[in-house]
Amino acid sequence: MVQGLIGKKLGMTRIFTPSGEAVPVTVIELGPCTVVQVKTQDRDGYNAVQLGFKPKKLTKLNKPMQGHFTKAGLDHGFYVLKEFKVDDPEAFSPGQVITLADLSIEPGKKIKVTGKSKGRGFTGAIKRWGFRRQPMSHGAKQVHRKPGSSGASAFPGRVIKGKKMPGHYGNETVTIRNLSIVDVKPEKNVILVKGAVPGSVNSYVYVYFNT
Repeated sequence: MVQGLIGKKLGMTRIFTPSGEAVPVTVIELGPCTVVQVKTQDRDGYNAVQLGFKPKKLTKLNKPMQGHFTKAGLDHGFYVLKEFKVDDPEAFSPGQVITLADLSIEPGKKIKVTGKSKGRGFTGAIKRWGFRRQPMSHGAKQVHRKPGSSGASAFPGRVIKGKKMPGHYGNETVTIRNLSIVDVKPEKNVILVKGAVPGSVNSYVYVYFNT
């Protein structure tokens, strides 16, 4: 069994339990994914399969990638490629399609989801790190949202690396662990995950089943 699949975050909604409790869920379109390459312990040093998600025309790819997909016997490429570990690589072959219905995924299973967080551009220390603002009175002299002192003077005479300061916020890889699957809809290749997952709507995510 493959240890994960590539998916797309469709958005958030809520469902109601039989007791009337509202549960916020994230809707993820999981697969179908196509096996592009099989990695084995003897040849590559580890067992894994490279999966592709969301077909892409070969004419939109460069020559190396066209050759990569043509070698797998495919007449198209993919927008997203990702490797996932497998126990038995002999059970997979290039061109094989893996859908949600092929996996024994049931509600209640714990998963982890990796995605690219929303980019928020260049932000100040208050929004980026949760700093407190300075006084808002007239005597504050326009320092209301400034971060304040950034280091000592004589020693060490510089700003220490890693100090929390204004800068680029978001747009980085984030992994959320121990998320629960609330419902599975194999006919639509959709799972409902309790809570939020990283990324904006229609962004790609990687779902791992063996957490």
